[in-house]
Amino acid sequence: MHEPVNDPLLETLVDNRYLVHSRIARGGMSTVYLATDTRLDRDVALKVLYPHLAADRGFLDRFEREAKSAARLSHPHVVGVLDQGIEDSLAYLVMEYVPGHTLRDVLNERTLLTPRLALAMMDAVIDGLAAAHEAGLVHRDVKPENVLLASSGAIKIADFGLARAVTTSTNTGTLVGTVAYLAPELVTGSGADERSDIYSAGIMLYEMLTGSQPFTGEVPIQVAFAHVHSTVPAPSEVCPGLAQDLDELVQWCTAQDPEDRPVDGRALLGELRHIRTSLTDEQLDFHAAGNPAQPAKPGQQDTVPARTAVVRPAAPAGATEVIGRAEPHATEVIRRTDNATTVLPGLPPPADGEDYDDEADDGAYPVVSARAGRRQARRDFKAQQKQSSRDAQRPEVSLRSGSPRRRGVLVGLLIFLLVAAAAFTGWFFGAGPGALVSIPEVSNTPAAAASARLGEEGLRYTTNEVYDEVVAAGLAIGTDPNAPQQVRRFQTVTLLVSKGPELFTVPNVIQRTVESAEEELTKAGLAPGSVTEEFDETVPAGRVIAQLPAADAELRRGTPVDLTVSKGPAPVQVPSVVGQAEDEAVKSLEDAGLTASVAPTRVNSADVPKGAVVTQAPVSGLLERGAAVTLTISDGPRIIQVPSYVGKQADTARKELEELGFKVQVNEILGGFFGTVRAQDPSSGTAPEGSVITLTVV
Repeated sequence: MHEPVNDPLLETLVDNRYLVHSRIARGGMSTVYLATDTRLDRDVALKVLYPHLAADRGFLDRFEREAKSAARLSHPHVVGVLDQGIEDSLAYLVMEYVPGHTLRDVLNERTLLTPRLALAMMDAVIDGLAAAHEAGLVHRDVKPENVLLASSGAIKIADFGLARAVTTSTNTGTLVGTVAYLAPELVTGSGADERSDIYSAGIMLYEMLTGSQPFTGEVPIQVAFAHVHSTVPAPSEVCPGLAQDLDELVQWCTAQDPEDRPVDGRALLGELRHIRTSLTDEQLDFHAAGNPAQPAKPGQQDTVPARTAVVRPAAPAGATEVIGRAEPHATEVIRRTDNATTVLPGLPPPADGEDYDDEADDGAYPVVSARAGRRQARRDFKAQQKQSSRDAQRPEVSLRSGSPRRRGVLVGLLIFLLVAAAAFTGWFFGAGPGALVSIPEVSNTPAAAASARLGEEGLRYTTNEVYDEVVAAGLAIGTDPNAPQQVRRFQTVTLLVSKGPELFTVPNVIQRTVESAEEELTKAGLAPGSVTEEFDETVPAGRVIAQLPAADAELRRGTPVDLTVSKGPAPVQVPSVVGQAEDEAVKSLEDAGLTASVAPTRVNSADVPKGAVVTQAPVSGLLERGAAVTLTISDGPRIIQVPSYVGKQADTARKELEELGFKVQVNEILGGFFGTVRAQDPSSGTAPEGSVITLTVV
């Protein structure tokens, strides 16, 4: 549930957008509030960094990069990152608000789950991890506290990338993680990848099936050592009767060597779903009789008596439990040493104003100074040596009384060895290869000078040449890890040396369509430039006829390449061929770059000779080269029967003859007083249309 506390942020408006209502929880590096996004009118979880972290520019840069990476991940089983910003001295992260409870609440209430329920929850978790791994993100802190069970039934995994923001942005030499779920390579400082998340998920599945964690100890350092030096037992050793497939799944995920685990979440998801479908209902609904056995402490091989399970009441749905002390499953802050890890015992959560360096919102271990950490490590080491000495001197069976002189020699030798071991440990971690060294800043210095600078600090390093768009070739880009982080002298640092900007070869996109050419340029690491169009007699319209720069040139990433695209052949002026003979007209059109299409049916024409063009379509204008012009050919004039109009009135004869298509010529005698046709030439037979008929009128 939300804490009823006095907090200056309550009922204030952050960044003129997020109205803070209540405080949900405090963690190692931030406080989480329930707020309302006033712009979109929705509830969100507002994570506000502590002031000392918000004042660290390097930390804020890393925090912002990790937030942007997490925000690009959109998946139904991952809590979404919605926004991130800085307002004055306030740095915050806005996340999806998921009302409900956590997988830890479920385990506290039920102790253990049936395989059916455990595999169903793991399916959602691994599905979310698989999506993150495919996007290049590693969680680094998979645990039941980060698995949220929404009131709607949705299962989501929270806090992607935030552990990385802490560990890579501080120079305390510490590692943030929950010791009960920590992969061995994180304890030894080998770095995390997708298989580290798989290991933590395997430990979580073990706990769901058995009700207990595989490794426990009086102090967290014992648990950390167990992850490095012990093998996770099969769940059926604690709960006999569990299916063998479940044993194999857990032990595959928790293999000591990362090479023996699934390569990423997607590989594990396929096997998990196969097991879910292959197990019988009896195996899926199996529930161990009685309470699960307490797991062996690190270093023990014998089975210890079964523990009594403590069932805690579950938090109400939608509430957030604020833990007042460090639990066995809380996030630990671990100081790396030579192949080991010093874990500081849990302390109560900070009062207002205290600072943490870890990102656990469920209880945390505060980071103390490096000197105090070394003192604590030496005390733990000496205590273990003394106990080992006492155990070594206590014989199992006494066969005879030993010589006091011999016992004195052995005791003296043992004391000498202990003193020598303590002295060696102090030297190793104080001034020897295990001492902490700050990585010097070598950016923009010549590679030889950068190498000499790392050598002066006694650091082991390897050189890796990479392309860089800003740093000139031969100069150092920086180191991995980045300066000024602290590392042990025996750890290897990578010196990154610039090879200058990476050059990309321009592909040949001539004759391609514009879309295909632009896609090819983008795939080659370049950018499409301007597009101009020109007529071209040979290249079809829409295809590239020229590019600048030309093919095979080498350019920087994102350089634009301009394209010239064909508009097809230039248009042609249509010539007039009416009245020309058919052959002559066809040749005239072809000479102009057009095609003649002769109509199959000829027409009669009194004006155009037979075999000549009567009409054309189109008559004029512009056409694409090769376009067709339709020609209609004359079949000559019509042949018409000539009627006789002798003895008839001249006006009637003229009118009817003209209607038939003849031309009429009238010759009048005596002035044509009577208007009667006396003679006609020709007076009968046939004549072509348009012929002249002569009428003699009296």
